[in-house]
Amino acid sequence: MKKITIGMLFILFLTFFSCSHKLVRPMPLKHHQRSKVVLGVENFLQNYKTLVKGKRVGLLTNPSGVDSKLRSTADLFAADPDINLTALFGPEHGIRGAIYAGEKVSDEVDPHTGVQVFSLYGKHRKPTKAMMDKVDVVFVDIQDIGLRAYTYIYTMAKVMEAAAEFDKEVIILDRPDPIGGEKIEGNLVEPQFESFVGMFPIPYRYAMTIGELAKLFNNEFNIHCRLKVIPMVGWQRNMLWKDTGLLWVPTSPHVPHWETVLYMGATGTFGELHVLSEGVGYTSPFEIVGAPWVDGYQFARALNDLHLPGVIFRPLYFKPYYAHYKGQVCQGVQLHITDPYIFDSYSTGLYIMQTSMKLYPDHNLFGQPDRVSMFNKVMGCDWITKDLQQGVPVEKIIQKWQPDIEKFKEMRKKYLIY
Repeated sequence: MKKITIGMLFILFLTFFSCSHKLVRPMPLKHHQRSKVVLGVENFLQNYKTLVKGKRVGLLTNPSGVDSKLRSTADLFAADPDINLTALFGPEHGIRGAIYAGEKVSDEVDPHTGVQVFSLYGKHRKPTKAMMDKVDVVFVDIQDIGLRAYTYIYTMAKVMEAAAEFDKEVIILDRPDPIGGEKIEGNLVEPQFESFVGMFPIPYRYAMTIGELAKLFNNEFNIHCRLKVIPMVGWQRNMLWKDTGLLWVPTSPHVPHWETVLYMGATGTFGELHVLSEGVGYTSPFEIVGAPWVDGYQFARALNDLHLPGVIFRPLYFKPYYAHYKGQVCQGVQLHITDPYIFDSYSTGLYIMQTSMKLYPDHNLFGQPDRVSMFNKVMGCDWITKDLQQGVPVEKIIQKWQPDIEKFKEMRKKYLIY
C-alpha cells in the first residue's frame, strides 16, 4: 500500500477547501520552489477578473507587489487585455522603490508600462478628486510588514477614504503578514500622537494581513468605503514568511530580508532618537546597535544577562558608511534571533534602551526634543518615554498595555480571514 505523506495530505486539503469554498485552486508553479501560499493577486487573476469588466482600474503598489514568480502586479495588469489599467498610485519610496525613506515623491509616467503614476507621498497623501476621476476601482497590492510605524497601511487607508468620498471601490489583493498572524505586541496609539507612522489605535505589532487590517480600518475607524478582499489560499496564522515558500522582495531600501522586519520591530523605534545607531548606514540595517562611546563587550554582557526570549547579543565593532556616525568607529552589539517564533521585538527594544541608559547615563537618549517628538509618534504615546526616564522597569511598562491588547484582540476577531 502506498504511504500517504504529509505533503499529499496538504494537497488533498487544499483541493477540498478550494472546491467547497469557491476559492482558487492553487496555480501550478513552475519555478524550482513550490510555494505553499497562493497570493491574492494570483487568486484574482485566475478567478475574479470579472470584477473589473468594463471598469477603469487603479493600482496602489510598489516593487513588493509581485506574484509567486516575482512578476510585477503593475506589469501583469498593464499587459492583461481584460484589465484597463488607467492609473498607478505610489506610496513612500515610490512606485519602483528607489526613493530614500521620508523623501517626497513626485508624480510621473511609469517608464515600463507608460501608465500615469500619482504620488501619495509628496504633495498629496490622499488621492484627489482629479486622481480618482480616472478610475472606477483601486486595487492595493503591496507587501506590508506587520509593524504599525510602516507607512504603507496608512496610504492604503487614505485611498480607502478617498474611495468612500468619491464613491469608488477598493479591492485588496491579500498578502502574508511576514512576522506571523499570532504574536501581538505593544501599546495602542493615543489620539494626541496620531500621525502617518501611527494613524489609528492599533498595537505596534498587530498580527493581521493587509486585507484583514483594511477590513478593520474600514469598519472601526469610520471609513466605510466599498471594500473587497481577495484572499490568499494556504496561508495560516502561525506562518512566518519563511514558512510560505514565497521569495522575499525588499519592501523598502532598508528591508532587504524578511527577517529584517523582526529586527526593525526592536531597533527601529529608538533609531528615531539618533543617539544609538540602529545599523542603518551599515551592511546590516536594524540588526546592530551601537555608538562610538559604547563598550560592545559590556553592552552584550548586560543584555545577555537579561535572558530575553529568542535572541542573543554579540559584541562587535562597525563603521557606518552613511547616516548616523558616518565614518566613525562604533562598538555595540549584533542581535542574533535564535527563535523568531518567541522573539519579542517591541519589548526587546525597550530593554536595549533601558540598558543603554543604565550603562551610559552621560549619553542622554532623549536629549534632542525634535527627535523625541518623532520617537513619541512612532511609539504612539509619551508615557513610555517618561517611564524610561524615570527608571520604571520594562516589565511594568509591558504590564500597562496588556488591558488594551486584550480589547484589541477581541475587536480584531471580527476581521480575521484565516
